[in-house]
Amino acid sequence: MTEKKTENTSLRQLIAMIAVIALPVALQNLLTTTGSMVDTMMIASLGEKSVGAVGLCAQFSSLMFSGYWGFVGGGMLFFAQYWGAGNHDGIRSSYGLTLCFMMISGLGCGLMAILRPDLVMRLYTDSPEIQRIGIQYLRIVGFSYPLQVIVTAMASLLRSVERVKIPLIGGIAGVVTNCVCNYILIFGRLGLPALGVRGAAISTVISGFVNIAVVVFLVWKKRLPYVLEISGHFRWTGALVSEYLRKCFPILANELLIGVGNMMINIVLGHQVDEAIAATAVLRTLEGLVIGFFAGFSSAATVLVGKEVGAGNHEEAYSRAWRLIYLCSGMIAVVGAVLFAVHRPLLHAMGMSGESFRIARGMMIIYCLVALIRMQNWCMNDTFRSAGDSAFGSIMEIAFMFLMVQPVIHLANDYFHAPFLLVFLLCYVDEPIRYIIMQRHMYSGKWIKPVSDTGKATIGEFRKKHHIK
Repeated sequence: MTEKKTENTSLRQLIAMIAVIALPVALQNLLTTTGSMVDTMMIASLGEKSVGAVGLCAQFSSLMFSGYWGFVGGGMLFFAQYWGAGNHDGIRSSYGLTLCFMMISGLGCGLMAILRPDLVMRLYTDSPEIQRIGIQYLRIVGFSYPLQVIVTAMASLLRSVERVKIPLIGGIAGVVTNCVCNYILIFGRLGLPALGVRGAAISTVISGFVNIAVVVFLVWKKRLPYVLEISGHFRWTGALVSEYLRKCFPILANELLIGVGNMMINIVLGHQVDEAIAATAVLRTLEGLVIGFFAGFSSAATVLVGKEVGAGNHEEAYSRAWRLIYLCSGMIAVVGAVLFAVHRPLLHAMGMSGESFRIARGMMIIYCLVALIRMQNWCMNDTFRSAGDSAFGSIMEIAFMFLMVQPVIHLANDYFHAPFLLVFLLCYVDEPIRYIIMQRHMYSGKWIKPVSDTGKATIGEFRKKHHIK
């Protein structure tokens, strides 16, 4: 069977297609990050130690994220390719698998946060006061972790089948709820007691319920398939489970090991002076602005490339991939420039002053420069995964994290006692080298590895044309 003959998408058409998917995702992430910034601004009134404590708790949430994101990446690979091939039963079954595996991480980390928050905080910092504040926060916010899993699973499926507005509406409802509840519960408005960081944690749980309720209602109202068709979620065949786990394993290993690597980095960053801990917490919040815009392009790459691979249009998938990656880089450059232009009032509004402001400003300069390469590496990895190559980028990231980044950071911090900002810069020492290797792999075309029957039927012609063995 020969590959389908389709007219190549022009750059203008591609940008329009990206906008349909990327803008709602980017807007949703921007709203979420804005909500986090509002949280930080409110918590900043409680003092730098409160900002640092909540920031370290967010790093534990990131570890949970690493635990389930491998299944999100693997799930979107199947969702997008089955969507392109018109395999509706495959979408339902792979969604059920994805949600079940994701929930293992959500429940595990949730129980850890609720039952043993002291262990978590001792791992991240040796400051008794920051530990005390963080324990109060974790005991409550742990209930939101399973809710976050459900929200993420539904959003990944809906984006993959090009229904991006529903997760956006749910996200808006969640962020608005979180901000309003924060104001009421942190400061004690409407006759309620001032709960401080505990109020922020309660608000996060409430907003999670609201987000889920809005998405479920809209899916039900619009009679959309897949999400609520629960009986179809568990019709698994041995072949599907085997291929699903085989594709997910490299992504899961990547996310878990990189999560552990980032946790080790955050432990180094967390055992600094209180001003550096607070600056790191603020930087991680602002980092969400960059990642928020990037995530829109990454989702577009996953859907627009994976869909064509699943449909057997491999030349179109190949053409779209490199153009998407360079467009992503251009947008990240704009976002980074805007963020830096307004950094001074932004950092002050988030409670930074004196030494903490100086550190946060230096971290922001470093990150805005590094993000240009870092986001391209990330986007290339997501593109490879959507096309079926879940191993290459994962191997690169894991190898460089533990063979280069970790030794360099620990030597610089523990042995040479380098300045904090230099240690932070060295967290990204591997990005330029990986960029060169990932670019070579992208142009080779070896990353196109379909899982759908339609895609498999036409891959031979593509490989022969590009001399891929």
